[in-house]
Amino acid sequence: MNMSKEKSIREIEINGKVYQYSAIKDLPEGNITHLPFSIRILLENVLRNHDGFSITDEHVNTLIHWTPQPVDKDIPFKPARILMQDFTGVPAVVDMASLRAEFIRHGKDGQKINPAIPVDLVIDHSVQVDYFGTDYSYDKNVELEYERNRERYELLKWAQKGLKNFTVVPPGMGICHQVNLEYLAKGVIERDNWLFPDTLVGTDSHTPMVNGIGVLGWGVGGIEAEAAMLGQPIFFTCPEVIGLKLMGKIPATCTATDMVLSITKILRDKGVVGKFVEVFGDGLDSLSVTDRATISNMSPEFGCTVTYFPIDDRTLEYMHSTNRSAEQIKIVEDYCKSNLLWRTGKEEIQYSSVVEFNLSSLEPTVSGPKRPQDKILVKDLKTTFSQLLDSEHHRQYVPVLQRSESAWLADGGSGTEFTFGKVPVEHDSPHEVIQESIHAVRIKHNHKEYIVSDGSIAIAAITSCTNTSNPTVMIGAGLLARNAIERGLRTKSWVKTSLAPGSKVVTQYLERSGLSADLDALRFHTVGYGCTSCIGNSGPLPPQIAEAVEKGELIVASVLSGNRNFEARVHPQVKMNFLMSPMLVVAYALVGRVDINLLEEPLDYDPNGQPVYLKDIWPSREDIIDTVNACVKQSDFQEVYDVIFDGSTDWQELEVNLDQNYQWDNTSTYIKESPFFENLQALPNPIQDIQNARVLLYLGDSVTTDHISPAGSFKEETAAGQYLRSHHVSKEDFNSYGSRRGNHEVMMRGTFANVRIKNKITDREGGFSRYFPTNEVKTVFETAMEYRKNNTALIVLAGKEYGSGSSRDWAAKGTFLLGVRAVIAESFERIHRSNLVGMGVAPLVFINDENAEKLGLDGTEVYNITGLETDLTPHKLLTVNAVHENGKTTTFQVKARLDSAIEIEYFKNDGILQYVLRQYLKNN
Repeated sequence: MNMSKEKSIREIEINGKVYQYSAIKDLPEGNITHLPFSIRILLENVLRNHDGFSITDEHVNTLIHWTPQPVDKDIPFKPARILMQDFTGVPAVVDMASLRAEFIRHGKDGQKINPAIPVDLVIDHSVQVDYFGTDYSYDKNVELEYERNRERYELLKWAQKGLKNFTVVPPGMGICHQVNLEYLAKGVIERDNWLFPDTLVGTDSHTPMVNGIGVLGWGVGGIEAEAAMLGQPIFFTCPEVIGLKLMGKIPATCTATDMVLSITKILRDKGVVGKFVEVFGDGLDSLSVTDRATISNMSPEFGCTVTYFPIDDRTLEYMHSTNRSAEQIKIVEDYCKSNLLWRTGKEEIQYSSVVEFNLSSLEPTVSGPKRPQDKILVKDLKTTFSQLLDSEHHRQYVPVLQRSESAWLADGGSGTEFTFGKVPVEHDSPHEVIQESIHAVRIKHNHKEYIVSDGSIAIAAITSCTNTSNPTVMIGAGLLARNAIERGLRTKSWVKTSLAPGSKVVTQYLERSGLSADLDALRFHTVGYGCTSCIGNSGPLPPQIAEAVEKGELIVASVLSGNRNFEARVHPQVKMNFLMSPMLVVAYALVGRVDINLLEEPLDYDPNGQPVYLKDIWPSREDIIDTVNACVKQSDFQEVYDVIFDGSTDWQELEVNLDQNYQWDNTSTYIKESPFFENLQALPNPIQDIQNARVLLYLGDSVTTDHISPAGSFKEETAAGQYLRSHHVSKEDFNSYGSRRGNHEVMMRGTFANVRIKNKITDREGGFSRYFPTNEVKTVFETAMEYRKNNTALIVLAGKEYGSGSSRDWAAKGTFLLGVRAVIAESFERIHRSNLVGMGVAPLVFINDENAEKLGLDGTEVYNITGLETDLTPHKLLTVNAVHENGKTTTFQVKARLDSAIEIEYFKNDGILQYVLRQYLKNN
């Protein structure tokens, strides 16, 4: 079929105004009504952006004739807008400023380097829980946030003022995904007299949360997003679409979080990496948009690209309740009904396969201790904990009897005392106390005495857009807190509690309902508006708890209403991390430990010695719904979002230089010009095969971007810590890796520096490698720099699902800066593979069910990879010769995961941004 943009143009009148749109319903070929809604949106996108050059007839035909087993062809995608948060947004702005700087050095006009499409950046990743459990926690945390991040915020304010098509939501307004869901998402975009579906990509892997409101969007690496900002289409393989059929209703004893953790397990087991998921079935009718968004938010945890909910009546109800205008809602309804994008529930869509799930089968659920898909029923957590302790930590589980706190009086009692090893433990009789050596610590601190042991909860955090966007679970947590207080229960002293709402709307309805006071009474005070424990911004443990954990070698836990619980992510001292609903977070904080059957054992005893069970304080579904209906007001959304871009006085008083060329401060340890573009040649050097390469890391399965990328806090003895100390930065001012993403010197030193990473060519856990010429074991950074001295190329060997997790561009940027030319893995997670290509690092996969272990590789070999220099095509097979120390050569083939012709161009240019800059230089 020969197609052009003009052939599909139709007109539609809405609200008395005539608009143009690309009509997929009138296409002469294919049966559009059998296509999944997500494919229809992609079809509209290529139809509207068809130019005969980058988007062609072939792309249109590929989508018109999409089948459940789609052809292995790439399709382009031009999103309507881009969403960023500050951790990923800062390096993107640094790159934009660096592109301008290089453009100006070539004698060009820097003002021509601007986003080609709208970009919204929400500053939400920088608040840390230093203060908690008090009414001044929020103010103190905000004060520290500005102290630590002033240089970064000055850069972002420069971007807000100096870049066109670029808005910044200042700190303290909410989490980007919740702000997107409640405010930024339009459903349908009106631009230049055109109407088209609201679509986006975001530099955070949880961007698919907005799929819950019928907006197609997903997470990409910052590198890929920057290219889209500059007008480049994003290419990806035409996806399979898995239909998720929901039936029934959520039981009264369960929550939307129980639902999504169960779905996470099912879809991860199904295998949906790189695929689309689209939800249908009668179960949809009972799910609110916020319930739907809770599911969509976890798309990265399933591994899929999107989890799409088509627009229907529930979508319009949510738009109305969140203060979208009547005119906008009318546009959404009329456009979608006119262009086959409205769900009736009677569609006969052909999916690649269908997964069915009955919501009425749900039971209370948590996931952990280190992967979101590791589902555990609440009733089984006690047993599972003891099994995990044995299998993963080789430690016998002994339940401790007396962990509850008691008051004690002694001279100098405000100090801290520790007793390690011999403490009371539970045996046959609950009243028998004997001495036995186990991993537990008795603490006397500030006139209180308690025992912290294996299974104690160190952190209880109501956090993350996954759940704080959903009023039912937030109101539910408040009602549970109220009921617990009425029964005389309190959270345990050793638990660090926090509440970090995803928007200020949450505070509005919690205060209106009076539930803020109840949460405060259990020390779940608001600590900030942003991502906290879910991304490692938990802040330090109280000193006495940190010391007890370290010296007692305790396996303590966190409970959080988040979406990520990878090793060392929540807190480096907390080895077990469990995801759950906000309601269960409060319940477990009352107990203070995870080694309990919460459904059958008492949470605690009231002041009269009567046991209190979870069922005694669990709010009814009716109470939750009645409170939501009474307390969540449309006016809250208007009040909060009318001033969304204004910011606090601190933000307004930031002074910035508005020159078109950002003024770099050479003394800054936060912001440095990117090294990728300086002195860029007009033409790239030819690609060369990889010769005489050494293995920098030999890794196993499920290595996440948390393992690869700099994340969380770091110590003085690390390579990054030593760098900052050499620049006269004190330890207390280190801040986190995330806050320093604008400084490549810090970030490359933190790449592969995770304390839990296991590199098989060393016997040390953590970020270490081996320099084979001298056999010395050093940090990964130090080893890479030694290899750089003699121009030795480096590779990484890995197993399955390499690069799963957050869409962290520094996982690829740091890899490139360390000198890694290729990563050979069994499989890659979608975003990280794309990021590696975007940095000019070759992602290669073993074929024929081979892997490093089966091939007899141990990482000591010298590697030669041929086939890159000539006739490089998508998915080309390359030959690898691995020469062992004894002279033996192992030869095998790998497939180059360069998936399209444009990705090969990116690879040839050492990266996507270098390619774009060369195009700008050529055309201006």
